[in-house]
Amino acid sequence: MFVSHSDLWSMTRATTGLSMRSDPRRPGGISWGPHWVQVRPRAVYGVASEKKKKSPICTADELHYVSVPNSDWTLALWRYLPSPQSQGKPRRNHPLLLLSGVATNAIGYDLSPQSSFARYMSSQGFDTWILEVRGAGLSTYRMDFGKVKQPVDATRDSSVEHGMDGIFPSGFLEARQNSDIVSQIRDVSQRLVNIVEKGQLPVPEQLLDLQGRFFTRLEEFQKQLDLIVKYDWDFDHYLEEDVPAAMEYIRTHCKPKDGKLLAIGHSMGGILLYAMLSRCCSEGRNFGFTSIATLGSSLDYTTSKSSLKLLLPLADPAEVLNVPVIPIGALLAAAHPLASRPPYFLSWLSSQVSAQGMMNPKLFDKLVLNNFCTVPAKLLLQLATAFQEGGLRDRSGTFFYKDYLRKSNVPVLALAGDQDLICPPEAVYETAKLIPEDFVAYKVFGEPGGPHYGHYDLVGGRMVADQVYPCIIEFLNRNDVI
Repeated sequence: MFVSHSDLWSMTRATTGLSMRSDPRRPGGISWGPHWVQVRPRAVYGVASEKKKKSPICTADELHYVSVPNSDWTLALWRYLPSPQSQGKPRRNHPLLLLSGVATNAIGYDLSPQSSFARYMSSQGFDTWILEVRGAGLSTYRMDFGKVKQPVDATRDSSVEHGMDGIFPSGFLEARQNSDIVSQIRDVSQRLVNIVEKGQLPVPEQLLDLQGRFFTRLEEFQKQLDLIVKYDWDFDHYLEEDVPAAMEYIRTHCKPKDGKLLAIGHSMGGILLYAMLSRCCSEGRNFGFTSIATLGSSLDYTTSKSSLKLLLPLADPAEVLNVPVIPIGALLAAAHPLASRPPYFLSWLSSQVSAQGMMNPKLFDKLVLNNFCTVPAKLLLQLATAFQEGGLRDRSGTFFYKDYLRKSNVPVLALAGDQDLICPPEAVYETAKLIPEDFVAYKVFGEPGGPHYGHYDLVGGRMVADQVYPCIIEFLNRNDVI
């Protein structure tokens, strides 16, 4: 199915879920514009790629959509075509897939024309694609190719239920039934109020106050149930559904001769790439990649002093899952003024993202206020297993993703930042050392006297075009062969 939306001006980002703040990139709230549809029977995926009329949020050359099989999610793919500056560069044999970190969207790879990882790669001749996984950026919940539906934080119902065993308690989601109960309670309560009003009976002020508090609590309860239903995914959903769907779409669209892609992943994006290699090794499947590069990523943080040991929800899953989602974007936006302005009560938060002096302040503000979104608690809980003995595990708790990396023959470039507090160099090395030495290159960026590299600086720090990008391009060039 081929879909071209003639008006994507009102496409919005599902970034907060809890509606704790408005997204500065979508003035006026949620608004859905007209669209037109053209159906071609033999195609599989949807695509929106009209340059002039795509969403103004999207700064790529094209915006594509990919439906996830057996899911209500439609993923966004930002495409950057090889630019005129790439003329004279070697002809590229493989498209390049970029994967972002946890709770982030595509903006981190394209902050501005002067600070754009994606644009740099396209200027080197690479057909570059950024995937926004479910719940991130322009990816959409229950989007029908023929009828644009509401985004994740406005949709009211879902038929998707996943029982979780192993790491997570089973029978966690009964939201549809609970939602019906809430509706019935709401109706009964409203009818009682109507009876009182129609009978012109005096209503004590305390009773009105109680009724108001009741509706407030009911609304909060309803929102909680809605969030539980919609934010029902974990790391394995990204690994087994989202990334494969995007890879298949890119392969179909670009038709590389050997059917493979180049891939770069930052933070959780790199973790996904490592996990895919491990899964393929354990199952004897084709990797689908000619090479991968990871930036600040690891499957095992146990030997490091990662700051996430203090920040991730590592409590008992049954207790943590009482809070279905973590609104990372809203929390960071709320904390940002305290971190960036006097008296700098939360200044330590800035160093979690970038080393001092490594980012233009305006771009740093744009990153913090626009790049992060809401994620399910169960996603963070599964990622938290990377801080436990044996490293990251699948949702059953029985498969350790690092166990099969020793069998991989896919070239890997593992990059670390010397002042990365989230994924320190020792954590990056902990995973890199598992890969056969003939297939891995490990490098730490940063010097004792500066410049220093924090977690995001490997993607968009002020020195990356001179130091980091050439290293990545040299690696990609060496492995972009048929």
